[in-house]
Amino acid sequence: MHYYYIHITINTHYKPNYYIGSMIRGAFGYALKKVTCINPSYQCEGCFAQLDCLYYRFYEEKNNFPPYRFEIELGSRRFDFGLYLFEKACDGLPYILSALELMLKRNGLGKNRYLFDDFKIKVNNQEVFDGKTFKSLNIPQKCFEIDSFCPDIKLRLLTPLRIKRNNRFLRDEVELEDILRSIYQRAEELTTGKRAFKLEYTPEYKTSLKLLEYKPLLRKSNRQGKSMNMDGIIGEMAIWDLDKRSYKLLKLGEIIGVGKQTVMGLGRVEVEEL
Repeated sequence: MHYYYIHITINTHYKPNYYIGSMIRGAFGYALKKVTCINPSYQCEGCFAQLDCLYYRFYEEKNNFPPYRFEIELGSRRFDFGLYLFEKACDGLPYILSALELMLKRNGLGKNRYLFDDFKIKVNNQEVFDGKTFKSLNIPQKCFEIDSFCPDIKLRLLTPLRIKRNNRFLRDEVELEDILRSIYQRAEELTTGKRAFKLEYTPEYKTSLKLLEYKPLLRKSNRQGKSMNMDGIIGEMAIWDLDKRSYKLLKLGEIIGVGKQTVMGLGRVEVEEL
């Protein structure tokens, strides 16, 4: 799994809403289309450039995992956020950065169209934009790998986890296997383009202690003109005697996210070694 991690820090007195994932994704999509669209009709349906269009791949293509996700913090007092690009989407890094600058400096965020001049952008922890000019983008992609292993961990669900079993969204009864299966399915499609419906092995672990709750969350869809549920599970799971393969999958989940709506910042997880 190859990827870029883009992190944006914004210095402003404006205060964001409790949940900014939907707002950022929507504003970014508008800017990305401005930056990438070469069709005079400005319409995606039937466009001659669909197969090579970054915007189409990110926003319009159906039945595929989007090759990116935003990383946000619920209830943050800042507008800071992150953006992961996966595999072939990494080739579009210059367009992505241009769209981010357009979004923040000229288009604005939210219904108030907040504009920002004082912000910095880092790619894989290297500063590429200081608020005025871009620096060299000759930055190598990261390749996912783990160089350590711990069988006893705490898994934190930092933003609502929306995950299905038997075609039904789970509430507080999520199992470790549900999480591992979601990560595996997403990783297989992102790296091979193939769909996987179940894990190809049996996870091993002895006990898990769960402190989970169901988090209500709504977002306003401007396209559909209504509020939509983004409810999911947050909290912690303590896991002991975990096998190495499952540990690696969970660490990958820190990067690619888990479950539905990861592009809007949901399904963010963190592995803490005990």
